[in-house]
Amino acid sequence: MNTPSPAIISNLAVRRMPRHWLMLMCVVYVFIGSFDRGPWKSMDLTSLGYMLSLVQGQSQLFHLQMAGMAPELDALLPYWIGMVAIQTLNSLSPDLSARLVFSLLSLGGMYCLWQGIYFLARNPQAQPVAFAFGGEANPKDYARAIADGGLLAYLACLGLAVPSHEITPMALQLQWVCVFFAGAACMQFYPSKGLWGTCTATVLLALSGAPALATLLLSGLCVMWWRNPQSTRIQLQLMLSTLAGVLFMASNLDLWQWRIVDLFQFKTKFKENVELLLWFLWPAWPMAAWTLWKWRGHWRNQVWTQHLTLPVFLFAVTLLASVLTSNADRTLLLVLPSIAALAAFSLPTLRRSVAALVDWFTLIFFTTCAIAIWGVWLSLETGVPAQPARNVYRLVPGYVHEFNALALVAAVVISLIWLKIIAWRVGRHPSAIWKSLVLPATGVVLCWVLLMTLWLPFIDRAMSYKAWTAQLKSMIGSDKCVMFARMDRHQVAGFSFHGDLTFEPMQSSHRCKWLLHKAIANDTSRWMIDPEEWLFVKTLQRPGDKSDTVQIYQRIGSDSHD
Repeated sequence: MNTPSPAIISNLAVRRMPRHWLMLMCVVYVFIGSFDRGPWKSMDLTSLGYMLSLVQGQSQLFHLQMAGMAPELDALLPYWIGMVAIQTLNSLSPDLSARLVFSLLSLGGMYCLWQGIYFLARNPQAQPVAFAFGGEANPKDYARAIADGGLLAYLACLGLAVPSHEITPMALQLQWVCVFFAGAACMQFYPSKGLWGTCTATVLLALSGAPALATLLLSGLCVMWWRNPQSTRIQLQLMLSTLAGVLFMASNLDLWQWRIVDLFQFKTKFKENVELLLWFLWPAWPMAAWTLWKWRGHWRNQVWTQHLTLPVFLFAVTLLASVLTSNADRTLLLVLPSIAALAAFSLPTLRRSVAALVDWFTLIFFTTCAIAIWGVWLSLETGVPAQPARNVYRLVPGYVHEFNALALVAAVVISLIWLKIIAWRVGRHPSAIWKSLVLPATGVVLCWVLLMTLWLPFIDRAMSYKAWTAQLKSMIGSDKCVMFARMDRHQVAGFSFHGDLTFEPMQSSHRCKWLLHKAIANDTSRWMIDPEEWLFVKTLQRPGDKSDTVQIYQRIGSDSHD
């Protein structure tokens, strides 16, 4: 039995969103914050460290090392891409070169997401009800409007902001998930292109540090496509061959490194993960839940309806992978394409009162955030009011505020655009189904641009290791060789990048003059420093972060540094 569509949409409600505005919003969101800053702690710095180890010949392509330490995530492709970017754009700083290439890939992921949602909306089961006397939405126009709304929902997700602007393996995995989603969605219309996209994305996802996720996604797609009347034996054989190739490749490259949290750790972090989910996926998750409710008749009677089955399957697999790993705040990125697609199909079923509630809440929330950001900047610039500036100087020791005219111009322009969009939204215009997501998406872009212009100087100082490295260099002088014991990867990467230092493990045969050690309370295991060989000098704390410290030791018998 065919369940009637809950979408009742006229052709006036599916007018296209201006392409130049949507593209400009994506470009601004992706590239703002890439310039005039350094790599941030901690995974951003760590990834840059492994990229530089490849560039400097200290690491092999298939056996990555940084000061003798293997990566925490067994990924290869992100570091290869970063290496090529640094070598190609050698006139720029290494971190900027890598960020620019990752930003371009991020734009490609957004394009693939738009295409995937568009093809889902083209399915007959996803189309709105046909009117008795005509006037219903044209199928292609309807699909474009849904895709516009889905991309806006993706941009509006709060959790996308910081992790997607890093050069980490998870940021690259997000783009391959978008490619996989687009390929799977278009298989109904273009089986060859869809198969090529999904199989390629599966291989790249495995090389980017997620072989288990890639295997699960392609296996599930095989089952779904097998149930499709359009499927052929050759297509299924190609997918199964790709699956076997991924398994073989991951085994030979030693990519199967399970990092699933144990039951005790899962229980202790359950509440934290739920809270993270609620804000990370906002505002898409309430709209996705509404989609599942309004289209529940299709879900019960047409289980293999693609516009529901594919994003729900993708959401379930990526969410499971996120909550069962230790880096939930980064791996949750992979949930965003599917949750945005589900949120998009809520748009033709939202009541006008609900859409108005979303608009007013968004307007108040982001306007308040923008005022707060401007207020802190004015306090730093003029000293009035005084308390916000005091808070900044207390939280970021050593920060000296300087006026930046270009940043101010960018902040003023985006603020005026926000006011213009508010005026447009409250005006009387023909209703379009994507209108209720314009304010959330623009509000996120507004706050991100303000943060990356007005607040960037002290955010960069707080998140960077540059100031901390300067303190370390003042202690050890011009020495380049430093031994280390139990330091975190991001600490080694940060000191190496900003201080041009060479780190050697404490067990190595090198006779470096200095030793850096990360102490852990109540731990006197094999990492205890020999007092007959090393003299404790000082504990160095990263400015603004009491939990990030290293102990500095000097080899006994070496010349003291003045």
